[in-house]
Amino acid sequence: MKIVRYLGAALLPLSLGACVTAPPAKVDAPLPQQWEAPLPHNGSLTDLTVWWRAQGDPLLVQLVEAAQTASPTIATAASRIAQSRAERTAAAAALLPTLDAAVSVSRANQQSTLPGGTTSQAALQSGWEIDLFGGGRAARNAADERLAGARAGWHDARVAVAAEVATQYYSLRACEQLLAVAKQDAASRADTSRLTQLTADAGFQAPATAALARASAAEANSRATLQRGLCDLDVKTLVALTALEERDLRAKLAASPAVPAPAIAIAALPAQVLAQRPDVFTAEREVAAASADVGNARAQRYPRLSLQGSVGAANFRTGGENTQLDTWTIGPLALSVPIFDAGRRSANVGAATARYDAAVVSYRASARQAVREVEQALVNLNSAAARSSDADISLEGYRQAFRASEDRYKNGLGSLLELEDARRTRLAAENAVVTLQRERNAAWIALYRAAGGGWTAAAN
Repeated sequence: MKIVRYLGAALLPLSLGACVTAPPAKVDAPLPQQWEAPLPHNGSLTDLTVWWRAQGDPLLVQLVEAAQTASPTIATAASRIAQSRAERTAAAAALLPTLDAAVSVSRANQQSTLPGGTTSQAALQSGWEIDLFGGGRAARNAADERLAGARAGWHDARVAVAAEVATQYYSLRACEQLLAVAKQDAASRADTSRLTQLTADAGFQAPATAALARASAAEANSRATLQRGLCDLDVKTLVALTALEERDLRAKLAASPAVPAPAIAIAALPAQVLAQRPDVFTAEREVAAASADVGNARAQRYPRLSLQGSVGAANFRTGGENTQLDTWTIGPLALSVPIFDAGRRSANVGAATARYDAAVVSYRASARQAVREVEQALVNLNSAAARSSDADISLEGYRQAFRASEDRYKNGLGSLLELEDARRTRLAAENAVVTLQRERNAAWIALYRAAGGGWTAAAN
């Protein structure tokens, strides 16, 4: 009972000042009430969490899953979770008493009245630093917040890898479309060159006209060769991202024709989705962790109280006789009061406060960046939708004009220069439609990325 009274007497004066304050763990961020950019198509609400399967392209889903399995970025993020979990366990364990076992055997022969003998000892030793001012709890809370941030970082890495693979995949599919256009154009120019050469040989065309037709065919063939090389580069990039064998990947691409991305529309994207973005969530958790670090640093400036104890048994053997000795202790109850440290603890508080201020600034900057990315993605989507119909009309008109020019040239009513001019405008229109489709896909992927891939805190 005496030890209880002593402990209570020691804690009473300290508990009167045991309130250690910390800066707010949650701060406001510039999240908009609504988006200023127009939403595309005014369609139905899309569930971004099933984005890739909603594209209707099984090969894209396979490539995303393969890349996420092979990604070193995701593996690194997973290792951060393991490290943060271990640090959280250590911080929580610091709040609890420790218990150690000790066993020893010794033999001594002393020049005294005591006979020589063997001493065997076994004991359990315990220690506990009482968390008077919440420093240990603050350290545990900081570890909790950083563990949550590490888990969010893992989701962010998966979203980033998926977006990168999808961007590269759609780039390859667009490259294949451009290659098909280039091949078609090269075949058309080669046919024109052949026809022009025949008429020149018959004396109905000037040799210079035949030379121009050959030059045009060679240019088109060179363009197709260049486009094929660009497609090969895209394939090799996908190989590096997915860790698939190039031969297997090419076989999958050949067996799975490109699937046009569906016209998925978003009528309402909640502004609060920014708080669910993994990077914004991580920045917010870092603010809370930095706040706890300040509380921990301030707690170190106050007295520290620790309690130790042990229980054990000893055996002393001499002359064939054993002497049993059992021991136990409670204490010491030690109070450590900081008096002078040349400003070290105060400097630690200042450093922790500065890190907290930096975390707040970083969090708010992350939120502003997220707003900008969503707004830009919505603008790009709206722009692509607005230009789509015009591009299709333009392409159809230039195709008809080219066919008319080609018919006139074959019937001897038009010039080669007129035909080549119509061919160039048609080719530009073909490429513009494909490029616009690629831009639209890129904008959808950017919105997926900006919305955090549909991840929410509850998904942990």
